[in-house]
Amino acid sequence: MQILLVSQMYPSPRAPDLGVFVHDLEHELLSFGHEVERAVLDTRGGGQRRHLRLLRRTLAAAKPDVVYAHFLVPTGLIAALATRAPLVVTAHGQDVANIGTIPGIRAATRFVVRRSSAVIAVSGYLRSLLEERVPEARGKTEVVDCGVDLERFRPLPREEGVCPGFLCVGSLTERKNVLRLARVFERLREGTLTFVGDGPLRPQLEGRVGIRLAGSVSHDEIPRFLASADVLCQPSLVEPFGQSTLEALACARSVVATRVGGPPEFVPPGAGVLVDPLDEEELLHALRTAAALPTPNPLARAAAEEHGLTAQARRVEATLLRAARGSRA
Repeated sequence: MQILLVSQMYPSPRAPDLGVFVHDLEHELLSFGHEVERAVLDTRGGGQRRHLRLLRRTLAAAKPDVVYAHFLVPTGLIAALATRAPLVVTAHGQDVANIGTIPGIRAATRFVVRRSSAVIAVSGYLRSLLEERVPEARGKTEVVDCGVDLERFRPLPREEGVCPGFLCVGSLTERKNVLRLARVFERLREGTLTFVGDGPLRPQLEGRVGIRLAGSVSHDEIPRFLASADVLCQPSLVEPFGQSTLEALACARSVVATRVGGPPEFVPPGAGVLVDPLDEEELLHALRTAAALPTPNPLARAAAEEHGLTAQARRVEATLLRAARGSRA
């Protein structure tokens, strides 16, 4: 099968963390024996002109059996307008959140969904939200999560260091709930909390006792930080999927994760604790409970193994094959 991959996120030496999931999924599809041509962007720079570059690259691509686009708008819209092959598009989160908040996005998303042979949502939570905002998605949307590379993220022995060690991976933004997490950690009065990532709230986290700001790191460095941690914390206000949480589980680390979004779909009891992200007392109890779980935590690894990258890629492959065998638009 010839697949045209259209994505506004793809890793490169200039942006190594950008689109790691897209890259890994492409690698899996290639290993299954398919041919993949790329029309991708490997940087966030360039403003709106970068979408014109993506349109030109999509128009210049050979005629594939199926087009696979990541993000409904603008990527899915570009693929829908520039190609005539069957289209499958994955919704990742922000593209669904934009519906109803940015003028024109709802109409554009409805067009993409109608044009698509199938829509993939990375969580059941996201599928419900999409179907609520775009009724045309009902009956056409399936859930295939991002999966985790079980070789790259494997059980790790606990490195020496202060215990308990808490780790938060993600942008330092309001949605990631980092200030509330920091306040609750300070009430715990033990251990360390490391933030991996950067963002506008960094100044408000600097200088706090027991808190370390590691800044932005490449995706390949995340296991090194997990090896020095006991608990991965992701109490986001909303988390459409929760990739960092799944990667921590794969490394046999217990997690504290939000109840709002995707994590309830893959964090079972014993592997971590789910919390109301606005309830500081509940979050404090969750940190204590998770810190008391074993490190490494075999129940965490077992939970992650149900979401291996290869298995999820096979599900994507099946969707692409069904679309390719259908009639052209």
